Amino acid sequence: MAGFELLSDQGLRLDGRKAGELRRIQCRMGVYGQADGSAYLEQGNTKVLAAVYGPHDMRDSRLRALHDKVVVNCQYSMAVFSTGERKRRPRGDRKSQEMSQHLKQTFEATIKTELYPRSQIDIFVEVLQADGGNYCACVNAATLALIDAGIPLVDYVSACTASLVADTPLVDVSSLEATTGGPELTVAAHPKSGQIVLLEMSHRFHMDHLDKVVEVALDGCRDIHTILDGVVRRHVANTGAQLGWELK
Repeated sequence: MAGFELLSDQGLRLDGRKAGELRRIQCRMGVYGQADGSAYLEQGNTKVLAAVYGPHDMRDSRLRALHDKVVVNCQYSMAVFSTGERKRRPRGDRKSQEMSQHLKQTFEATIKTELYPRSQIDIFVEVLQADGGNYCACVNAATLALIDAGIPLVDYVSACTASLVADTPLVDVSSLEATTGGPELTVAAHPKSGQIVLLEMSHRFHMDHLDKVVEVALDGCRDIHTILDGVVRRHVANTGAQLGWELK
């Protein structure tokens, strides 16, 4: 499929979205009672479950305690049924290890790590269905799970992808667009400050196009932050109502 076919003459993508339109995002907090914090998130057809444990004493002998900050342990995995091809190793393969490292880097820059020295926070994310933007959906779900666990953050962190088709930037790229379109850019950022905590490109962008693709991705991060913030506020209001809080 040629790249230009990903965008119609009317400026619509294959799934009917406009170039700057996010996929539909649905999410819930507190979905897994055994964890300290949890969240389920759907971003288009990509579905992710995130669970957070901690902060707690160091339990993993493979990790070394830090005297001045918490150790952030991230584990990314994909369910064997998450893609059309059955995965032999849902975790521990090179791609999963790379994703786990990206998540660790992202949340070390987001959690107020200095508040919990000699402690450990575990973040587990599982992709139940993959349709593009797996890392982004994991970041967005894990952010909600951390807030559900009551762990202080510097800011929300939200993540979004962007690509370029026929000189037109596309936001929140699906799997089909990623495999048949142009290079893909992934951004994780703190929306209020605009600080980028992770940026990755699948291939090189021409310098003439890079700035506008990054800006489209950051706009996507800000839009996702608005959605996540709304979910958090509704969750707090519902929880408060169940506990008899008087919310003003």
